[in-house]
Parts: sequence; structure tokens; C-alpha cells
Amino acid sequence: MPWAVVGAGFTGLACARRLAELHPQQKILLLEARSVGEGASGRNSGYAVALSHFTGGFDSAMKSEYRRVNRINSTGLDLLRHQVEASAIECGWRENGIFHAAADRRSLDECKAFEHYLTALEIPFTPMERDQLSHQLGTGHYARGLRVHQGALMQPAALVRGLAGALPSNVTLCEQSPVLSIKRGSPSVLRTPNGKVMADKLVLATNYEAPGLGFLRRRLLGSTLSGSFTRQLTGEESDSLGSETSWGLLSLHGGGATVRLTPDQRLCIRNTAEYGGGSLLSEVALLQRRIVHRIAFEKRFPQLIHVPFEFSWSGVEGITGNGTNFFGKMEKNCYLAGGYNGSGVSRGTAFGVALAEYAAGGQSQLISDCLNSAPATWLPPRPLLDIGAWFTVRSRFRGVGEDR
Repeated sequence: MPWAVVGAGFTGLACARRLAELHPQQKILLLEARSVGEGASGRNSGYAVALSHFTGGFDSAMKSEYRRVNRINSTGLDLLRHQVEASAIECGWRENGIFHAAADRRSLDECKAFEHYLTALEIPFTPMERDQLSHQLGTGHYARGLRVHQGALMQPAALVRGLAGALPSNVTLCEQSPVLSIKRGSPSVLRTPNGKVMADKLVLATNYEAPGLGFLRRRLLGSTLSGSFTRQLTGEESDSLGSETSWGLLSLHGGGATVRLTPDQRLCIRNTAEYGGGSLLSEVALLQRRIVHRIAFEKRFPQLIHVPFEFSWSGVEGITGNGTNFFGKMEKNCYLAGGYNGSGVSRGTAFGVALAEYAAGGQSQLISDCLNSAPATWLPPRPLLDIGAWFTVRSRFRGVGEDR
């Protein structure tokens, strides 16, 4: 097999598509351990950001770095938009901007820093006070916010499945085909439950699961997040939420709640993150986290305290010790990308395309931007890894206050 791509999330799908375009006469094998949409790419809150929020005060010396990261994000957003339009993917794609808001003093300070950042980089935004946010979103919980005009919202599982359904004919997608081990060499030998695959070139798009296959050990780990959806709102209930019919809000505190009103009129809130070794939450644990979701929901929407949650879910994001990503060649015929730290929809898409072009010997601004990602810092072995990871994830909530 000329090419094998492991992982059919945003990165793997983008990589397989681009490889197929670059090598139309070659077969591309895409292996997915689960069904498409059941992994991390289908379990996020559905934000494709065009820019990253760097916490802390604006640092003019970092301006080129800010722009490098945002070029990657914007490229991924553009690639997804094109594919959604070209393949008529039904995923609720909307580009009406993304709200960033603050409820507590610490987050209000971050709001000022974020406004300085946006202004310095000439990124379009609209500042909003409490009454404006309340009028548009139906919640008076937030003291101030910024509406960034770039960025998209969607149903992520529907988008991933749509992308999988529109793959070129020379891509073979095999779902429910976990790679159990990889023997490095020329070719690489991949062992699956159904046999072995020999690949001349291998691309790993497994994000936080790469260490389980022997790559980037003690460089990547998984943080487990959880959230809940309400039932569909009635017309009267929707009217209580203000003038915006569908929106997404990100807290300006890194551990704050992510809140969405979906196009089908459900409110969604995500406000827990914890270290669990890269595993999803059990049903019992998820019910316990739902209590945390409920408290946050009722603080924001007291007029809707009678509206029950209908679904709860958990998902895993790949994080690194220093908040950077990994992109590049692992060895002669093996390439890998991962560690998106919560921005995997747009950035993972761009990384996938860049990885395909890089593996094919290409050169571009996008490849250079991806290659210039700072290396992920080393993480200690277990049990120190587990202790450190637990504290690292917990630190996200330090000072979160009313933004949780």
C-alpha cells in the first residue's frame, strides 16, 4: 500500500483527501478505530476558530507568532468552508462570528487584554456590554464581551461524517479498524484485528492516542471534557433568548464554560475538564458532571430553569505541556500531527493538508507555519505523569469564579 493514514478525524480526513488529489493514481488507505464521528473530532462543541486566544497581556514581541498560528487557523477554516459548500454537507455550518465573554474580575482583565490583541492584529470585532449581550443572547450573566467576526459553528459529528462521505474514489476508508501496533521500517507494518497492512508511507493523525502506538510518548496526553444539551426549546422559550437565533460563546477564562444555542434550538453548555488518561467518562461519572452543567446553566438562564437536559456527553482533547502542537516527520517514511489543545477543527484540518503536501515533498507558507510550531515539552513518566497531568488540567480552573 503506497499510503496509510491512521485516524479519520479532521486531520486524517484532510490529509487523505489531499494525498488523493496529489497522487490520483495511488491508493490511500484510511484506518479509523471507531465509526467516523465517534472520536474526538465528533465530540467537541463545534467551533472552527479563525484566531487563537492567547491568555495574558498582549506581547508585541510575539506578534509574528500570533499571526503564524492564526494563519494556520484561517487556512483550516477556509478549507472546511470550501468542502462544506462543494459537497453540500448538512452540518448546520454558520459564520456569524463567535462571542468571547467575561463574568468575573479575572476574566474582565483578560477581556481588556484580548481587545488589545485584536486591535493590534487588526482583527475585526465588536465590543459588547452586559445589556447588549443580554439583548442578543438572553443572558445577563456576562459583564462584557467581544464578538469576533471570523469563525464558524457547526454540528461536528455531522461535518466529520460529511467529509468522510465525500472522499475521493482512490481513498479506502476502513472503520472499526483500530491499529494495535506499528512495526517501523520500510515499509511500516500495521497490525489490526483483521490482519496486517504494509505501507510505504505512514501518516499518524491520532492526536492524543499517538503515544499508545509508540510515538511522542510523554509529549501528548488527553484531557476529558463534558457537557450537556437541553431538549429543543419551544417558540416562547427561544424568544426569551434575545435576537440571535443561533450563537456560540467562549469564556475568556481558559477553564470557563462554553455555551451554544444550536440552529435546532437547543442550549448546550460544556464546563468540565479533567485528566482521566484519555478515556471517556462512565455513565455514572457523566451523571455527576451533569450536576455541574446544571448549576452553570441555571446561573446563565434563570428564565429556563424548568427546561431539562436531554443529552450529556464527554470527549477527549489532546493537550501538550506547553500548549503547542506537533507537526513533522517522525522518521524516514512516517509523519505525524497532533496536540491541538482545543482548536482541532480548523487547525487540525490545516495540519492534515500541510502534512500531505509535506510528505509529498511540497513547500508552502502553510507547511512552514506548521513546521515552526514549538516542540511539545517532555512530560515525566508515570506515576509522576498522572499527578502532573491532573494538576495541569485542574489549573485551568484557577480563578474561574463566575465564568465556570
